[in-house]
Amino acid sequence: MIADRPVLRRWGGPAMQNVPVLRAVRRPVLPLAAVTAAAALALAGCSSDAGGKTASGGSSSSASASSSPSPSSTVPVPQGTQLTDQGSKLSFGDTGTVIFEPSQGRGTVLQLTVKSVRQGSLADFKGFILDDSYKQKAAYYYATVSVKNVGEGDVGGVGVPLWGVNAANTLLPAVNFTTTFKPCPTKPLPKKFAKGASLDTCLVFLSPDKGKLESVSYRPSQEFNPITWTGDIATPKPTPTKKPKK
Repeated sequence: MIADRPVLRRWGGPAMQNVPVLRAVRRPVLPLAAVTAAAALALAGCSSDAGGKTASGGSSSSASASSSPSPSSTVPVPQGTQLTDQGSKLSFGDTGTVIFEPSQGRGTVLQLTVKSVRQGSLADFKGFILDDSYKQKAAYYYATVSVKNVGEGDVGGVGVPLWGVNAANTLLPAVNFTTTFKPCPTKPLPKKFAKGASLDTCLVFLSPDKGKLESVSYRPSQEFNPITWTGDIATPKPTPTKKPKK
């Protein structure tokens, strides 16, 4: 199952359609289980900015995955660089070295590190309008990650190629923000992201029906046996209750 890529927006007049960060170079549908469409996320705040929302879905049959570091690719791997094997199970804090091709003829080698993951809460979205049960009943997860380009190509202007995976085996794309979300400031790769460039950012994953996040995954195609990161996920501290006055 693969969830749609949520989009957060602010409200300030008639809604305007937003173009998703990866619409032009959308990653292939990845078959973990039967694919169904889920509600997109469009959260409205209280500023004058305007945005929109998008939702799409698809289905695909299962495909076998190899155990080599990468499927056939024309992207050159720098001498001395060791790619992480497909199917590798890493821990938070570990770095995976992968080939990343956001579009035909455009690719490089990235070092991806999932540093930590923590669970958020509905209270983090105070000031936003949550207008359907999907948004209200989701579980919110924030992944702190870093990306470094150690290859030769420039892959700027696209989203960080990592997904969440929940206990229902659903792939969770990171939320696209049209405004700053302070609990987890997130941003795509800058327009220019050439050799030696690096980025530290935070990714927000929404798991439907308060589903538990099991891992963070790199899986650029159906044929790729995903590289996953797991570890302890910090949970929000419970809000202290006020004792009634006697």
